[in-house]
Amino acid sequence: QVQLVESGGGLVQPGGSLRLSCAVSGSSISIYAMAWYRQAPGKQRELVARIDIGGSTSYADSVKDRFTISRDNAKKMVYLQMNTLKPEDTAVYYCNAPLPQSGAFFSWGQGTQVTVSS
Repeated sequence: QVQLVESGGGLVQPGGSLRLSCAVSGSSISIYAMAWYRQAPGKQRELVARIDIGGSTSYADSVKDRFTISRDNAKKMVYLQMNTLKPEDTAVYYCNAPLPQSGAFFSWGQGTQVTVSS
């Protein structure tokens, strides 16, 4: 069974940085596109960054030029470098492998809380 374990969240001041990590067990990730999602209180989960099998990346407009997604297939890890954080980035962050239309391949992990506040 595939497990996703996100880590690296915390409390950070506006303008600060965090690096999130996602450890995948039970499956190789080399055959999947991978993505980071976030869910703020009272809002739907949204995809914020995606990295394809070949390494191409795409981002939600709200995080473009501030967030960077990367992957290490050998270590089965996915990362999200978040810079210039804003209060509106506050959410629980999750990783998963996106399905072509919507949804995700694997069961969701517990996520990691990111809180941006002064």
